[in-house]
Amino acid sequence: MTHSERIIILDFGSQFTQLIARRVRECGVYAEIHPFNITSEKLTSLAPKGIILSGSHASVYAEGAPSPGFNVFEFAQSNNLPLLGICYGMQLTAFQNGGEVKNSSKREFGRAHIKIDNHDDLFAGAIADFTVWMSHGDSLTKLPEGFEIIAHTENAPIAAMRNLDKKIWGLQFHPEVHHTEEGKKILSNFVKNICGCKGDWTAIAFIESQVEEIRAKVGTGGVICALSGGVDSTVAAVLLHQAIGKQLHCIHVDSGLMRTNESETIARLFREHYDISVDVVDASNLFMTRLAGVTDPEEKRKIIGKAFIHVFEAEATRFGDAKFLAQGTLYPDVIESVSVKGPSVTIKSHHNVGGLPEHMKLDLIEPFRELFKDEVRNVGRLLGIPEWFIERHPFPGPGLAIRVLGEITEERLNILRKADDIYLDEIRSAGLYNDIWQAFAVLLPVQSVGVMGDERTYENVCALRGVTSTDGMTADWYHMPYPVLAKMSNRIINEVRGINRVCYDISSKPPATIEWE
Repeated sequence: MTHSERIIILDFGSQFTQLIARRVRECGVYAEIHPFNITSEKLTSLAPKGIILSGSHASVYAEGAPSPGFNVFEFAQSNNLPLLGICYGMQLTAFQNGGEVKNSSKREFGRAHIKIDNHDDLFAGAIADFTVWMSHGDSLTKLPEGFEIIAHTENAPIAAMRNLDKKIWGLQFHPEVHHTEEGKKILSNFVKNICGCKGDWTAIAFIESQVEEIRAKVGTGGVICALSGGVDSTVAAVLLHQAIGKQLHCIHVDSGLMRTNESETIARLFREHYDISVDVVDASNLFMTRLAGVTDPEEKRKIIGKAFIHVFEAEATRFGDAKFLAQGTLYPDVIESVSVKGPSVTIKSHHNVGGLPEHMKLDLIEPFRELFKDEVRNVGRLLGIPEWFIERHPFPGPGLAIRVLGEITEERLNILRKADDIYLDEIRSAGLYNDIWQAFAVLLPVQSVGVMGDERTYENVCALRGVTSTDGMTADWYHMPYPVLAKMSNRIINEVRGINRVCYDISSKPPATIEWE
């Protein structure tokens, strides 16, 4: 979609780059991430109101350190664009403008207390001494000519700097993380007070813009919406229906990899609550046949992605006007699946991003490709989708295929379904469902020895996963109360034939991903 105001974030590989974008958007300003080696021509075409340089795990003086292919500082000055360097971004700013950066004996990782030395618009409204989050081994030891110190910490004499003439600022700490007390205020000051953005990036504005763009793109053609029944595809379907009405054809593919009664529930919900027609296609035999004997998670995802497209293209022949396929793809899906955002590494393919065939007969419509999960939920609320549905836990497009680790069989799927039902039932009974961002059971390709009724058993291990998050980019494991865990474990082992051991996953993201595959 078009944007009247845009802040460009150049990604040098920080794990926090996506958080910068989210925090800026929370200020009502659209932010977009691009690789550090973007061309000056591309950057010009984006017409930014300001530029932010992200952090990085690299050292600016190391061989092969990430650096733009042109002088981004001269570019910013010649275009009258304010520039903010964060952590590595600040060090790069100093290094390329004549300052000195050295490996410090006083490294800072975690909380630090910063003191403001000079009044600056970047710190407007902030208290003079506040907690920040540091993550750096190198330190700026000499300012470039024309720059001045505006804040320091005990271990970092130059914790923030500025050059008012060139409209350049630098922060050694991370304002985007929750642990930096005045972080949101600092970023708001940069994008609004310094860059002059009005802050008109809102869910209402997004809906209005998308409705217009969808109508213009679709014309009189038809759109098939891939309706999984999750929050993303549901909000996408309601948005599309608002834009094009009866030109929308919702198709839910029962891949045989769904939770118990999931497909029936989805069809009934849409027909009764949203007055949107849904065709349910039973393609379980197709998916199970193609997945037979497959154990590699990447191969699973790609097989599933291609199978979905195969079904959708076949179904499209029933609708003579169908020219487009709509999906609920999110910004994190794109970031994790395709290594185009700076020097990041592809983590895993998403079936609706990395698993599509090169020559697809339907053109894609992805209205949420630029949004994070929390932004999609806000859009859904404005579209009148009930809160109980908006707060549903995410369910992956590949379904239970990536929660049955190893080979997928009907028997193993049924075992997992029963365990997952019990797990979610106990979470709801304990009143914990809305406290958890995502919860699910995983069937491991591991068997363990147990004892049941004085007899030895050798059966499957089930892992339970529960995390807290806002958008899935980072997550912490949910601290499930012990009595609830005990009841879950007892019920699963007693009621699900084929499981004799239950474990609880206490891994955060990073380093682990939320899904196991």
